[in-house]
Amino acid sequence: MSMKRFIYFFGIVLLLASCRQETSREQITDPIDYNKYLATASNPTYDEALNEVEFWSKRLRPDSSGVGDLGPLAAAYTKLFQATGNASYLSDAESLYMKAMAISANNKDIYARGLARTYISQHRFKEAEEILRESYQGISSKRATEFMLFDALMELGNYDEAETFLKKLQNTSDYNYLIRKAKWSDHKGDLTNAINYMETAKDIAESRDSKTLKIWTYSNLGDFYGHDGRIRDAYLNYLKTLELQPDNAYVKKGIAWIAYSYEEDVEEVRRILDSVMVNHKVPDYYLILADMAEYEGNEKLMNSLLDKFIETASSNVYGAMYNTSLIEVLTESRPEKARRMAEIEIENRPTPEIYALLAYTMAMTGDKEEAGEIIDSHVRKKTFEPMSLYFSASVYKLNGNTKELKGVKKELEEASFELGPVLVKKIKEL
Repeated sequence: MSMKRFIYFFGIVLLLASCRQETSREQITDPIDYNKYLATASNPTYDEALNEVEFWSKRLRPDSSGVGDLGPLAAAYTKLFQATGNASYLSDAESLYMKAMAISANNKDIYARGLARTYISQHRFKEAEEILRESYQGISSKRATEFMLFDALMELGNYDEAETFLKKLQNTSDYNYLIRKAKWSDHKGDLTNAINYMETAKDIAESRDSKTLKIWTYSNLGDFYGHDGRIRDAYLNYLKTLELQPDNAYVKKGIAWIAYSYEEDVEEVRRILDSVMVNHKVPDYYLILADMAEYEGNEKLMNSLLDKFIETASSNVYGAMYNTSLIEVLTESRPEKARRMAEIEIENRPTPEIYALLAYTMAMTGDKEEAGEIIDSHVRKKTFEPMSLYFSASVYKLNGNTKELKGVKKELEEASFELGPVLVKKIKEL
């Protein structure tokens, strides 16, 4: 190594050591690990999905119903949505599944489950439940439908019936059971067992050498590790996902969040998101960028980014997909509108998380006592989701309930990674 390169290298080492000393945290991310996945020109998942759409579309001849081709074509449109974030592809999938159900003499339950998955992606959970129940009463693959009914019921907050299905489905050798048992354990606040179930599911995915299952498992296991404060393990699982799917926008956002929430490296986050947003365009990214602008004290940029989020997330193409985030954002600037939206959302999805959000909007519009009652009856000890705990803490603060506030703040301290530096600071000020 030349003296010039040595001095440069040594300087970088000293700089990184200094950064670590300031934050007292281990450096987790390394651009060398993921730079190759940030190439904006490469979008293989989109290319593959587009080829599938073209292939199955050609098979749908004008003189044939082509019912056997409708399902694969709908699935290809779903892949296009996942690759691009363009929710109009979900509408295409919906239309195809509905057509398949209408003209199919057999396999209607397969198309019903496909349609239900599309509805769940669109946050149309009641419609998903309805189509699944109807299918379940007829000739259907009962176990497959029961798994999906569990998914829909969890989203709707019907936990007792969801648990009944889960007990009926019990089989610790079944990948589909394990990932749902993990979700149930997480819902109950048992993160240790949630991770254990997901790790067992990972073993099955690897033993089958299923690329699809490994991608899903690694990315979700990364999320669970993040919830548990195992940031390096989360990062490594995100990298394993990218090895299999280099253009996976979801895990790139996960790596960006580590760089922001754990390492507070806003410039690196912007570099990652700038790359992702070229091919994957969803409103979520504006929220992260707005949060970072607030962290930097740039109120003008923050408001501009929040306006962009509101504009894009309110588009008809997204339907109800971003309602909860919209309510949260609007509570700060237009609390009355946010409250009206929350009251509608609670009718569609009466979960503890939505009740917490409703209570927060009520408190911000002056009904703090009623908000406190909602927290006590519908939220307290019913959810362990960090944002719900934050909303609860805010309501307790407004009501002067220092005892409950102290307990919730202690729980929130353990969720600092999920909440990010801006909310962590706000929580300390409660």
